[in-house]
Amino acid sequence: MTQFDPIVGVLLASSVAAAVAALGVVPQALMGRLATPVLGWGNALASGLMLGVAYSLTTVQPDGEVLMGAGGALLGMTFVRLTHVFAGVEDLDLNELGELDPAYGYQLFVVNTLHSAYEGVAIGVAMLVSLPFGFSMALALAVHNIPEAMVFTAVLRDRGVKVLHAAVLAVATKLNQVLLAVVTYSVLAALPAVLRWALGFAFGALVYLVLDELLPESYRQAGHTSIALVTLVAMGIVVALGGGVMQ
Repeated sequence: MTQFDPIVGVLLASSVAAAVAALGVVPQALMGRLATPVLGWGNALASGLMLGVAYSLTTVQPDGEVLMGAGGALLGMTFVRLTHVFAGVEDLDLNELGELDPAYGYQLFVVNTLHSAYEGVAIGVAMLVSLPFGFSMALALAVHNIPEAMVFTAVLRDRGVKVLHAAVLAVATKLNQVLLAVVTYSVLAALPAVLRWALGFAFGALVYLVLDELLPESYRQAGHTSIALVTLVAMGIVVALGGGVMQ
């Protein structure tokens, strides 16, 4: 009997997670222009799911490797900051529905593509810990991709982009999620000693994205109480499901 190739599992899981982003355009297709609070709740949902993934990654950090994990987290946060500065999108407003400058559209595409890269790293790291754990992380990020794509496609639709084109662009920003998941898994499989650092790196990158970009946007769009509630509930669901998989 042919043994299942884990690389195929990584490829399939990350590809499904990327493809699910196309569903982000459904709310606009059904309801038209979305209200600002709805976008805020979408960002909050994406934030909570991402925080849940980040926390779950810390629970599989080997005992006695706290310093490596902390060092990796610092590297992750620093890397995210530097890549955003280098790309010129460190202070970009992610939800300017009325902004019609062509440069803004390209910058928004770049931001979402960068986000997907770190999510791909998280999937690849989780897959190396165990395939069930990796599949649970891919599922959580797939669900996360929907509200994140909803906010992205809302901006595109406001700029006159057709529904189908917006869906394609949403998935396009997730393609490097697939690439980074496969590359991360392959590199860590060859260099298992780096896993401790990689777990920390993924944690730091995801948390930084939430605290520096997603949650600040959410609080500007909707009430603080509702944003906090949506974020915490989403995070709790991911943590509960992730814990069940690892037990």
